[in-house]
Amino acid sequence: MIPLLGITTQALFAQLLVGLINGAFYALLSLGLAVIFGMLNIVNFAHGALYMMGAFFAWFLLNALHIGYWPALVLAPLGVAIFGMIVERTMLTRLQGLDHIYGLLLTFGLALIIQGLFQNYFGSSGQPYPVPELLKGGANLGFMYLPNYRAWTIVFSLAVCLLTWFAIEKTRLGAVLRAATENPQLTRAFGVNVPRLITLTYGFGVGLAALAGVLAAPIYQVRPLMGADLIVVVFAVVVIGGMGSIMGSIVTGFALGLIEGLTKVFYPQAANTVVFVVMALVLLVKPAGLFGRKA
Repeated sequence: MIPLLGITTQALFAQLLVGLINGAFYALLSLGLAVIFGMLNIVNFAHGALYMMGAFFAWFLLNALHIGYWPALVLAPLGVAIFGMIVERTMLTRLQGLDHIYGLLLTFGLALIIQGLFQNYFGSSGQPYPVPELLKGGANLGFMYLPNYRAWTIVFSLAVCLLTWFAIEKTRLGAVLRAATENPQLTRAFGVNVPRLITLTYGFGVGLAALAGVLAAPIYQVRPLMGADLIVVVFAVVVIGGMGSIMGSIVTGFALGLIEGLTKVFYPQAANTVVFVVMALVLLVKPAGLFGRKA
């Protein structure tokens, strides 16, 4: 027990684990947002709905086609990515060069349509998704019990985030993508198909949201509004880390998950608002965000 506070060590570490799990989802979702905004200058408010679609895609694969969790980790993000690329080609491309508010309003409307359709068909109640057989059970660490699936979620999310950062910041493909964003005319002159690259990047960004949805399905129930519960917090994470900053989204996502978990231990009443308090404090000191660059 922690002296003076009356909190058991087990309770503290349990909340830290919850914070890390939430942070894993914050990081993956904000990473997708950062990729889309940083590379394409699109404020993608449909991200939460696409996260929900990823979870429902995995649920449909299991219940209708008897395709389990491991193939769903690939198939669900791929399916949602294809949907996202169709949206980019048919809708978002028409807003190129316009103010960010137009893209935000379009994606916000799209999110409402997607959520409304799923809610109309499935209702508001959640659909269960079982933990894969390989990841059932857990390990007794002495000071706490660590479920295998939750450990897998944290490690896998971190690995995906770091691989994405490496691909964008350290590889030739990432350099071409950044060049296409900053100077599309010059990049076209070198034979790069910029519109296709933009479409694929948007698909990749929403695919990350769908991947987070598949990871979340066995932990939370699959619900039509599961993305709406997260999207505002995820946008706060992106703002704190710096709009468009890949590493900022990763670090801030995990850090805010831990801060949220600790707040639930020491001052539960503030757990739902601590992220926005942190955002306000950061913006007062550094308006571009912790990892952002001034325009």
